[in-house]
Amino acid sequence: MAADLNMTAALVAPFHQLLTLVSGEAETALKFKSILTRLKGTLLSLQPYVDRIDQLDLALNRPITETSALVNRLKHGHDLVRKCSKIASWNIIKQYIYSHRLLDFEEWLLRFFQVDVQVQLARDTRKVLVEVNDLEEEVNRLLAVPGRSSSSLSDRCDVPDLPDLVVGLDLPLTEVKGMVTMDGGSSVAVVVVSAPGGCGKTTLAKMVCRDAEIRGIYRDNIFFVVITKTANLQVIVQKIFRHKGYHKMSEFQSDEDALNQLEQLLRKIGAGAPILLVLDDVWSGGESLIGKFMFQIQGYKILVTSRFVFPRFHSTYKLNLLNDQDAITLFRHSVCPRYDISSLPHDLVNKIVEGCKGFPLALTVVGRALCDQHEVILEKWSEGRSIFDSNSDLLACLQASLDALDDRAIVAAYQRKDMAIVKECFLDLGSFPENQRIPATVLMDMWVELYDLDEEGMYTLANLLELSARNLVNLVPDRNDPSKANGYCEGHFVTQHGMLRELAIYKSSQGPIEKRKRLIMDLSGIELPKWWVEQVQQPTNARIISISTDEMFPSNWSDIHVPAVEVLILNFWSRSYTLPHFMLMMDQLKVLILTSHVSSAAKVNNLTLLGNISSLRRIRMEHVSLSFLSTCSSQMENLQKLSLIMCEIDKFFENYTDMFPNLVEMEIEYCEDLVALPIGLCDTVHLKKLSITYCYKLGALPGGFGRLTNLEVLRLNSCTTLLELPESIGSLQRLSFLDISHCLKLGRLPERMGELRGLRTLHMGGCWGLDELPPSVKDLCQLETVMCDEDTDILWRPYENHLSNLKKNVVKEDIAQNWLHHLPP
Repeated sequence: MAADLNMTAALVAPFHQLLTLVSGEAETALKFKSILTRLKGTLLSLQPYVDRIDQLDLALNRPITETSALVNRLKHGHDLVRKCSKIASWNIIKQYIYSHRLLDFEEWLLRFFQVDVQVQLARDTRKVLVEVNDLEEEVNRLLAVPGRSSSSLSDRCDVPDLPDLVVGLDLPLTEVKGMVTMDGGSSVAVVVVSAPGGCGKTTLAKMVCRDAEIRGIYRDNIFFVVITKTANLQVIVQKIFRHKGYHKMSEFQSDEDALNQLEQLLRKIGAGAPILLVLDDVWSGGESLIGKFMFQIQGYKILVTSRFVFPRFHSTYKLNLLNDQDAITLFRHSVCPRYDISSLPHDLVNKIVEGCKGFPLALTVVGRALCDQHEVILEKWSEGRSIFDSNSDLLACLQASLDALDDRAIVAAYQRKDMAIVKECFLDLGSFPENQRIPATVLMDMWVELYDLDEEGMYTLANLLELSARNLVNLVPDRNDPSKANGYCEGHFVTQHGMLRELAIYKSSQGPIEKRKRLIMDLSGIELPKWWVEQVQQPTNARIISISTDEMFPSNWSDIHVPAVEVLILNFWSRSYTLPHFMLMMDQLKVLILTSHVSSAAKVNNLTLLGNISSLRRIRMEHVSLSFLSTCSSQMENLQKLSLIMCEIDKFFENYTDMFPNLVEMEIEYCEDLVALPIGLCDTVHLKKLSITYCYKLGALPGGFGRLTNLEVLRLNSCTTLLELPESIGSLQRLSFLDISHCLKLGRLPERMGELRGLRTLHMGGCWGLDELPPSVKDLCQLETVMCDEDTDILWRPYENHLSNLKKNVVKEDIAQNWLHHLPP
């Protein structure tokens, strides 16, 4: 009896402590307010039962052990509420997770007391569900931040990083800052920074945006937008809206509608702080585009960078080239560390600097190239003339660095062959639109077929590193998504300076049309290149064709005879598109890259045409509606890889049977309407890699998933509504890499998890719905690496003694904070 009394006291105290804590938090909390208010009401309704716990135990015939369990659960609830109070306001993901944990705790209490709580549950339920659903939508919005997607489309307007060393821009920074800061009547609405390509205009604009004084004035209202030659106004406006968190907007009805909505948004956010809009790299004729973004809003400024001068805007800052001292500093910094710069004669350094005429880009590229082949580079200056008399001379200078890839003096024969391929890879980059992040995996798809490189991407990455070492490209790893780091190319992107892209196009356009390896066309309106119109039966031997079209381009293509084409790259800026019928005559076509650059998934009217191109091995479609492909009845027997990025799945999978019988790799990313995978996918027996990431509505995998017995890599990263993995997954004996990181609702792992005897790497950070692991994980004898966070790390501790090879990589910092880097801490 004494023990019962002690237990009663032990229960009443923690219950009242919890009630007091919840009551206080419900009054003051900004987060979880409606849920805590509901929990407070539940506790108050249960208080009479707790205060009469001895009679309750007798009435309910509860053993003392169950009352002890209640005490422990109340203490757990107390800790849970404490943790909720410490979650930062910006951390929407944890708010979402802990909202569900509070609701689960309340449900457990009500089940324990067996109280008729229908009225209780009805109270505030609508309000709570609205709050939780809003959190879920916010989670999915926040997961879709830049860098997550391999898309070439940037969702936001973040200020890019600065280069390692910046010289000669201190004075320009001060002067341009004075032009864009609030100086009363002396301030101007539009400031233009003008200079030739490669002079540092973009770097100066980045410095302005990152300056502490500027950030103090404009705060979170700084938008950095890169403008292309084929800039689409609605796409630009969409980026600005997404940058401010508006991801689920309907399409704009017209450019006028887009500008009207943008003005409303800017007026709204301008009430809190002034606004700075940066339009970077505006091309000739861009005055009208700039003018469309001019609104009469107090404190609103536009900073423009351009190679051109716009007479309409009088406030123009002409950026000068580097002086000799700054040029020498940048040049010496650009030469790679293993080369002894001091061995170069002083007059030789001066000659190089004089030849580069203070162009930062030329100094950087030539400095890197000099590291390996200074004799070849110096020959370009042997004639004693300036090579920067015009922009074409600048191209000639940069071309000297590229030519050095052909002329390395001390290399074996096979290395010379490799360097020739590196040069071809550089020239291939001109096939992509300017100012785009090119996923390294896209380049791998091309180069595997064109140059017989390995399918794992090792040589693709090696070629990109070679080009990066010479500053001919920028190789950017996706630092915010380490889950992609299991392959050579996964998670890497390539960017290229506009002048270097022009160099690639310039080199590719030499010689007669019929003998060129690449045909790169930017088509505007109904105009076609003269050679295309005049071509009759003369075949063109190009292996790569890249065609970019604007919204005015007609759907009726003219025929072209290109039988040798192996890679076709189609970029378009219209909501409706028609594949060219001359694709049917491309007997050697192996790679198709189809990308829409409009704000919503574009409709491609004749996708079924692809079923008649038997040579296709790799298809990548981005921002495309797949509805028309669902009616395709032809088998694509040779297709080995299918990539669907930000596509509208629609009914594509409803008729999926054996459309791709020999598919080896499938990649699905940011497909928001993907709810379930087709059962027929489980019969794609040759599938080795399956990546389904950032598909927020995917709730489950098919029960027959275990039939994919050749599967080696499975990525399910950030499928936030995925509830569980099928038990049949235990049959995937060849699975070596599994990524379930940030599957927020994943509540359990399969009991057969331990049967994955080939599993070597597991990524599971951010799986906050997991409370335990199945005991069978102790049988994962090959498991070497687990990437997790501090919460999931705890789950592995009971099994560490059974897994001798296991090394855990625990991410100390909050992963969610990395995703939300754009929000204030």
